[in-house]
Amino acid sequence: MLVRLPVAAATSVAVFLRRRITTTACLLSTKSSMTSDSSGGSAAAFTTIKEIVSLEKEIKKSKFIAIAGPISSEQSAQLFLSQVRDPRASHNCWAYKVGDQHRSSDDGEPSGTAGKPMLSAICSSGLDRVMVVVIRYFGGIKLGTGGLVRAYGGVTSDCLKTAPTRLFKSKVQMGVEVTFDLLGVVYNQLQSCQAEDIKEDYDTGKDGTTMVSFKVDFDQVDKLEDAIKSNCKRDLVFFKNQTS
Repeated sequence: MLVRLPVAAATSVAVFLRRRITTTACLLSTKSSMTSDSSGGSAAAFTTIKEIVSLEKEIKKSKFIAIAGPISSEQSAQLFLSQVRDPRASHNCWAYKVGDQHRSSDDGEPSGTAGKPMLSAICSSGLDRVMVVVIRYFGGIKLGTGGLVRAYGGVTSDCLKTAPTRLFKSKVQMGVEVTFDLLGVVYNQLQSCQAEDIKEDYDTGKDGTTMVSFKVDFDQVDKLEDAIKSNCKRDLVFFKNQTS
């Protein structure tokens, strides 16, 4: 849905966009956020914002509306932009960061006065997988180069500060082959490290043996492996594959 904001109705955008939009395809879901970004990199851990937030400021009669949202790729960034931009506004400037990939646009403002300071504000926030669109309605007074840089960078920074955040950690797929008598010990350790998607495969070709597979946060791998080996008192072999 394209959000159209005539100048007279612009003040309502903050209320509208503060609603949590859980069905929008460009929102960063738990599954999509853990995949590698389009630049080919995969972050072990990163912090992003939970939902779409907005902030409005009036600077020398110009209205600036910053809208920030979580994204997972360049494609979701373009979708987010298409849904929140207002073609009736003077400018729809934007910036986003997804891992090592980042882009920005001045959208008609003097070069380097909008997109670049917006991107700088995103990078300074420490957030990733996030996009900010700043909609400007010109009020008749020119701000000058320095004024524009401060306005776009400032409203972006202030908007991100209002956003609730969450930490994502990549998961490592693991597996270990154990005898039936060790299953209780293994499960206790899996629970203590909050392992997920725990499965058992009895088709190992060995009597009384099963393959236990599971996913665990990347920073819990060594701790979990050491704990299972120590409590089982066996030199077990673990299989690992970072899948997300």
